[in-house]
Amino acid sequence: MDDKEKLPIIIKHWIEHNESHIEEYRQWAGKAGEMGLDGIKAWITKAIKAMEQSDSILKEALKDLEAR
Repeated sequence: MDDKEKLPIIIKHWIEHNESHIEEYRQWAGKAGEMGLDGIKAWITKAIKAMEQSDSILKEALKDLEAR
């Protein structure tokens, strides 16, 4: 398998990996909120949004790659 064949597999893996982290981040944001650590919850929430944006960009890259 050459790199061109590997690339979509790797991008899909990154997306799935990010999504699993996002779920864990949500859990910990909730726990931080329960502990009264609203500032920490806000930072984690900000990280979630950045990760979701990263996923969106990777999904667009994958679409572009698969269209070729």
